Amino acid sequence: MSTDHKLVLPVIDLANFPKELEKLAAAATGLGCFRIVNHGMPPMLTEEMKVVTRSLFNLPAEARLRNVNDNIHSGGYISLSELRFLESFSIYDASSMTDIRSFCSLLDTTTQQRCDHGVYSEIISAYIEKLHDVVINIAGKVVESVGYNLGGFSFDEWPCLARLNFFDFKVEEDIGCIGIPTHTDSGFLSVLQEDVCVGGLEIMNSDGNFVSIDPVPGTLIVNIGDVGKVMVKVWSNGRLQNAKHRVICKDAKSRISINMFLLAAKDDRVEPEAIFVDSEHPRIYQTFILNEYRKLRDTSGFRAGEILPLL
Repeated sequence: MSTDHKLVLPVIDLANFPKELEKLAAAATGLGCFRIVNHGMPPMLTEEMKVVTRSLFNLPAEARLRNVNDNIHSGGYISLSELRFLESFSIYDASSMTDIRSFCSLLDTTTQQRCDHGVYSEIISAYIEKLHDVVINIAGKVVESVGYNLGGFSFDEWPCLARLNFFDFKVEEDIGCIGIPTHTDSGFLSVLQEDVCVGGLEIMNSDGNFVSIDPVPGTLIVNIGDVGKVMVKVWSNGRLQNAKHRVICKDAKSRISINMFLLAAKDDRVEPEAIFVDSEHPRIYQTFILNEYRKLRDTSGFRAGEILPLL
């Protein structure tokens, strides 16, 4: 059910830790969605990346189709023929400069594509690298907020899928149409760079109603995903909440967004780290492979975390 109500997300100041830990825990275990400020993304680089993102969707069709990704289910280029209003590129592992360079090379952004800010590939590489740092930083703080000292554990080697999205909303008749259906993110968490000029994100609240999230310049949105809910259920007495959300057309204007998804460990296995399992924190979920879980979500049609209890 959708309402006309708006929701102001909790705001976490990354420059104010450890004082923000309790506030972060409340947001991550409650709504499962929050904003972050003082995240370290340079404003100029962010604006440049928005320009580049829009330009990439003007590339010839044959160039866009080169964005093939066999590493993960539902990876690679998504055309408007697959989802009515959404077109999307992906970079499989944003922690890998090799993957970033491959993406740029396949789309011919290394020398051919330029804008007033410079070569596209240089902007893409710099932006993705910075956003990856933000993702790793907030993931560690989320786990810390629910009671664990990570010690020697690190998210640095976990693959991060980056997606550049374009929503082709054009006419008044599009208003109210679904850009992305209701879903949860399958990985540990995601960080979203929203379009500050055009809204459209809606979050399901505790009453089961969708509420609008207005854009806020200078912030990033974090959504807890299915892997986060599963793993931290074992890691602590707290429980992360995977946020159900969707994108809907609010205005007859095109919209872009940039997402980075922290997926799972490099071997794609979702299971508790050994250092977090003991007599007080036994294993609750069986080990599963993230890629297989993503396929199951798609084939079953249950994309909003409904399958998790079966694990």
